[in-house]
Parts: sequence; C-alpha cells; structure tokens
Amino acid sequence: MNKKSFQPIQAQLTVSRKKQLTPHYIRVYLTGEKVPLFANTTVGINNKILIPPKGVNTVYFPELDKEANTWKHQSEEVQPIRRTYTHRGIDLNKNEIWIDFVAHGDEGPASAWAIQAKKGDVLGVLMKDGKMGLYRKADHYLLVGDATAIPVLGAILEDLPAEAKVICIIEVYGEEDEQDLKTKADMDIIWLHNEHPQNGSRLADMVRKQLLPKGSRSGYVAAEYSSVKAIRHYLRKEKGWKQDELYAYSYWKAGVAEDKSTTDRQQEKRES
Repeated sequence: MNKKSFQPIQAQLTVSRKKQLTPHYIRVYLTGEKVPLFANTTVGINNKILIPPKGVNTVYFPELDKEANTWKHQSEEVQPIRRTYTHRGIDLNKNEIWIDFVAHGDEGPASAWAIQAKKGDVLGVLMKDGKMGLYRKADHYLLVGDATAIPVLGAILEDLPAEAKVICIIEVYGEEDEQDLKTKADMDIIWLHNEHPQNGSRLADMVRKQLLPKGSRSGYVAAEYSSVKAIRHYLRKEKGWKQDELYAYSYWKAGVAEDKSTTDRQQEKRES
C-alpha cells in the first residue's frame, strides 16, 4: 500500500440515478460540480460517506479548529452518520461517480439510505486525492471476500493483466446475488451462498481447500472479523505467507456497528 500523504476531497453530491444489480446489491450514481475532483483517485479505494439525518438536505462536514487542533462539535440535529465504502467507478462524460451498497434491510444506516435513495438526495463523500496502490503486484493472486468486498475485488480483477492467475472466492446471500465480474486474468472463481452472514461463514474453510500458489503471490482478503482473522492465521502461520504478500482486513464485525467495531478490527490486524 502506498504511504504517501494525500489531501482530502470533500464533496456534497446528489443522487442522479440508481440500479438494482442483484436482489441484495444496489449501485447508486452520484453527480455534482466536484465529481471531476475524483478523476485522480484509484477506483476500489475506500472513501467515507456522510449520510445526513432525515429532514436535513445539506451535508455538514467535520470542521477542524486549527488553533486548538481539535474537531469542532456538531449538533446531533445536523451531524451526519459516517460509514466506510468503496469508490466503484467514475464517468467524467456523465459527470458521475458510483458506489455499490449491500442491501440488507433497514438495520444499517447506509443500507437503509441506499434502499430509500431517490434522485436529488444528497450524500457527502470524503476521499483522499491522488493515485494509491490498491494491491501488491504478483503472478498469482488469492482474492477472498464476502458481499461487502465485491467492489474492491471487482476493481482488482478489472485491473489485472491477462497473464495473471487468480483464485477468487466470494460469499453472497444466494445464487441470484452472483455478479458477472470482468477480468482479463486467468480466473477460477468460487461463489459461496450464505443467507445469514451474521451467523458465520464458510470462507475460511474454502480457503483451506485450495491448492495455494507459491512463488510470486499476492493475497487480498476482506470480510467479517472472524473470517478474516481465521484466514490470516491460516495463511501467515500455517502456510508461511509473508506480511507483504497478504493484505487482510475485516470490513465489519458480526453484531457490532462499524463505528463501534473499528478499534477491535484495527487492533486485531496490528497483532497479526
């Protein structure tokens, strides 16, 4: 991963349209005068979305008190909900960027927003400006994730060259949620079905069943906390993958909201 320091892009965008990709996947297209600022970013890199409270039609971005070096307090009436998502694509001719959402009901604020979103609704997007390395280059790739990881895994697959060899394992709710992921690489893709991802996953078991590459290899794992921990332990401790050969990070923790699980997820990664 590139460690350069990048300036943030801060944009209030509006919904231009949306598309139901699968029963549990929604693509939301966003437009606005600041869309061209995203042209110099890497598709697949995470961003922060800011969802304004109901009845608020302006995104109130966090403000830094430079003298005190602290963030200014925002009242609950206007303070947006922040969640981490993935910048999935950009079309400067249509002046749009788009973000894909897992639609799993109203229990999550981002999912609920995407389900209810209509043309003209506002959304804040925070993202670092500049090109960043999305994955480590190699000859052989192991890509593993659940539904939340499809945007980043899709972006990696689209970027891989034809000579790359890939094992890609993705767990979704059911067969109807499988997506046609484009790649020039020589890919072996395995879809797992799990109607209740909160109750556990078969991702780690499936990784163990694979004949894993040796030599020049690169792994990218993104899923629920327990799955990522088990896969990282297997690859690093049992199969001898080096730290720079594997990027593994949990996007969520079962039963815990994103803003409440961040510390646990980051601590687990540091201790691996």
